Amino acid sequence: MTTAQLYKELNYVNHSREKRLYYANLMQDNPDLLPSLLDILFRVDDKIAPRAAWVFEFMCNADIETIIPYLDMFTENMYKVHLDSAVRPVAKICEFLAKAYTSKTNNKIKNTLTKTHKERIIEVCFDYMINNEKIAPKAYSMNTLFLLGKDYDWVHPELALILERDFQMQSSGFKARARHILKKIKKE
Repeated sequence: MTTAQLYKELNYVNHSREKRLYYANLMQDNPDLLPSLLDILFRVDDKIAPRAAWVFEFMCNADIETIIPYLDMFTENMYKVHLDSAVRPVAKICEFLAKAYTSKTNNKIKNTLTKTHKERIIEVCFDYMINNEKIAPKAYSMNTLFLLGKDYDWVHPELALILERDFQMQSSGFKARARHILKKIKKE
């Protein structure tokens, strides 16, 4: 399947779990299509880009290690994504990576995620926290920053500062997650 053919196929992806799962499985069965999927995902002004992001998120949720050959490409370009419906899955994938990296069980992400990858993820998550993003990317980002911040002295204090500063102006969902993260930071 060419990139053009995959692009046409992504027109059939919608919000339904069934469709996202179908295409995520298609990607896992055909890993040679992943560069094309990422190419479409990073066409950031294209209305099909979020559909590629949804599929990539589902694929990473099923097996985060499938991202390994594309970590450089993903982390180098994720900051460009700006459409709300594509930002959420990108933030979620960052959280998947952080959870795998900080997991107690051994996995390939721990050995593959470089300092550069982590710094790019931290940077994009801080951008999501301070920019006018919806609650979901902010929630995934604060968790990612908490997890990856254990390796950096400056991340937790900066995250706490942002959470406390924005607390009163945010939704109840943000406040609940922020309270939880702030409690964890204070325990550290």
